[in-house]
Amino acid sequence: MRLLVFGRTGQVATELARIAPEAVFLGREQADLADPAAGARAVAAAEVDAVVNAAAWTAVDAAEDNREAAFAANGAAPAAMAEACAARGLPFVQISTDYVFDGSGDRPWAPEDATGPLGAYGASKLAGEEGVRAAGGTHAILRTSWVFSAHGSNFVKTMLRLGAERDGLRIVTDQVGGPTPAADIARACLTIARGLADEPARTGTYHYSGAPDVSWAGFARAIFAAAGLAVEVTEIPTADYPTPAPRPLNSRLDCAATEAVFGLARPDWRAGLEAVLAELRGRTPG
Repeated sequence: MRLLVFGRTGQVATELARIAPEAVFLGREQADLADPAAGARAVAAAEVDAVVNAAAWTAVDAAEDNREAAFAANGAAPAAMAEACAARGLPFVQISTDYVFDGSGDRPWAPEDATGPLGAYGASKLAGEEGVRAAGGTHAILRTSWVFSAHGSNFVKTMLRLGAERDGLRIVTDQVGGPTPAADIARACLTIARGLADEPARTGTYHYSGAPDVSWAGFARAIFAAAGLAVEVTEIPTADYPTPAPRPLNSRLDCAATEAVFGLARPDWRAGLEAVLAELRGRTPG
């Protein structure tokens, strides 16, 4: 299967390039998300079997002051891609986020649960979901959470940097979710694209996040332990770490449907963490 992938340097796109080097990858220069029509034109012109949108506005806090740009990138752009895919009969995989939920309760969110984003970023991603569904083509919306890898900006790399500089950190403990290796998301996207091509009736919204669920503080402790860093983690509530955009407290995702339909079990983030650390060590002299 030959893929068209929107995104080139992001975490998931980078991992997709490793497992599907024959895919066509479009960065901002070829398809700027600020111009939704550019994505539609790219789909119309590409000789591919399926399309994956791994590009997005991901600056959660900055979205609060740049709503128009966030909604263009996360809402209008994927909607236009999906419409172009529908016109050509191409399966379309759209990566979404736990931020479409309000983070209440402690039960894992199911794909059919009512959405209620807390900020502009989540609202823009929800707009993208709605646009993809409205296009009427074969598609999968794949919601994930807490993405990490050896590249880009993510919590693991931030903790490694800060842990090398300090002997103690204050980390939020009342936000709980499933850290998800970007490598596993990339493999899931490929599996889902193939599954949709084989059986378009699999169209729908799915969840895919790492297991087991953990707090940010617990995740930080695991990172430091795996990296051999002696850092004391002090647990704090979200209220003690204010951000421009509110974060959902409950980011647990019910991934049962994804396993039932595509055979994709939740990945163990601890194994993913070890792989990321090994890759980062390989980049470090000595």
